[in-house]
This record gives sequence, C-alpha cells and structure tokens, in this order.
Amino acid sequence: MEFLFKLNPLQHFNRTDEHSLIKDIMKNNLSKIMLGWVVFVFTSLVHAETVKVYSAASLTNAMNDIAKLYELQHPKTDIVSVYGASSTLAKQVEAGAKSDVFFSADLDWMNYLIQKQAVNVNQAKPLLYNQLVVISSKNLNIPFKAQTNFNFAQAFQGKLCTGQMESVPAGKYAKQSLIKLDWFDSLKGRIVGTDDVRSALAFVGRGECDVGIVYKTDALISQKVKIIGIFPENLHHPIIYPIALTKQGEKNADAIQFIKFIKTNSQAKSIFQKYGFSIHT
Repeated sequence: MEFLFKLNPLQHFNRTDEHSLIKDIMKNNLSKIMLGWVVFVFTSLVHAETVKVYSAASLTNAMNDIAKLYELQHPKTDIVSVYGASSTLAKQVEAGAKSDVFFSADLDWMNYLIQKQAVNVNQAKPLLYNQLVVISSKNLNIPFKAQTNFNFAQAFQGKLCTGQMESVPAGKYAKQSLIKLDWFDSLKGRIVGTDDVRSALAFVGRGECDVGIVYKTDALISQKVKIIGIFPENLHHPIIYPIALTKQGEKNADAIQFIKFIKTNSQAKSIFQKYGFSIHT
C-alpha cells in the first residue's frame, strides 16, 4: 500500500531527540547573539573620533605630517584634512560644511568667517609666517631684482602664474608686490590666476608658465622649480597664517585637543619649521 502523505523526518524523532534539537537551536542562536554583542562592543571601543580640518593648500605637507604624528599618539582620533585656497574653504565653512578647524593663509578670510559668525573672534590666533618668492623652472635662467628700475616683464618670455589675485591669498600678496614695484601694468595679459597656490607651483613645474609667484614653503618642496628671487616684506601685507576652531569645532573635544597640539607641541613646531614656516610668537 502506498501512503498518500510522507512523514516528515522530524516525526521519527523520539522526545529525547526533540529536546536535544531544541537545545542545539537555542545554543546556536545564543552564540550568534553573544558574537554580535562582542562585535558591537569592540567596534564601539575602536571607533575613531573625527576632527575635520580645513587648511590652506600651502599647508598640505606640514599638516599631513602633523596629522600622522597626532594619530600615532592618539589612535582613537581620525584627522580628516581638506586643502584648498583659503577663499574657497572659507566659503564652504560659511555655507555649512562640517569643519572643526580653519587654518587660513591670510587674515582676511579668517576675519570673513568671524564676520559671518562661523568663527568666534576669541578663537582666531596667528600661528605662522611665510615669505613670497618668485620661481622658475630649473632649466631656465631668468634674472630678478625686486627694484622698480628692473624691467621684470622683459626678463622672461612666457606667462606668470600665481593664485587668483582677487581671492587667493598668494595672488593677493603677488598683486600688492607687483603694484608696489610698478610692474603690474606691464605684465597684464600674461598673468595666469590659479585656484590655489599649489596649482601655480605645478604650472611652473610643468613648464606651462615661465615664472610663478608662490610661497617659499611651496617652492622648497618641489624638485622641478628654483627660487630666483624673494619679495621683501615691505611690498605686501604680512603673510600671517591664523588658525581657529569653528563654532562646530568648539563642541568637539577632540578638535580642541588637536588644535592645542598644533599650537603648543614642540614636534609640531619643528615640522612647520622643516617646511620653511616661521613660528608667530
């Protein structure tokens, strides 16, 4: 005779087998729950607190080194760096970008954020100085004298690269210097304004511009350019780098600790000096 219904194999188990199966299932589920709890606790413990730092492009190398040093000493903190022209970064902070620290290449853009109430005035402190230099490709021999009677426009044939002169700090300092030396008008039509100072450095390094006006710290990191002259400090506003916690950063304990490290740690100061910055005292 053929049965119309086939028995489920579980139906063949005796009561002892059934109890064993239930215990195994419960034990297995409990193990999974315990494992999930352990993973949750572990990831909570190792989760890094984030500090987002907006820094001028000319600070890239120094701030990368300082961030690495800090993370080695504070493994639970993750420093997230954003680099660009101070003008661009300030506009992003004003628009509500999540940032804890703003590190500008001039006072104007720090004051801008203070006026826009994104930074409290008592948070902004000058930290570094820089110098403005003229660079060329290493294979060119271009004379330079920072004197009004020197015809700089005739000293080279191609373009001059620097930051955008109306917004990028390096470009603003460059324009001030060229006007003071009475060179600006003779160079009109040959000046290429870039989004940030590192772009100007790259243009000269690739030979797309014969000369560039950048910071000393930028010129020192490149193997493709050489410094052919320095603009005296009396030709432009002082090149001061202020740093501040944003209003968001004031609520972040890790950001407060990191900015204190930048300002006071002797190793951090040494890194800035290694890249050619002077420390504001």
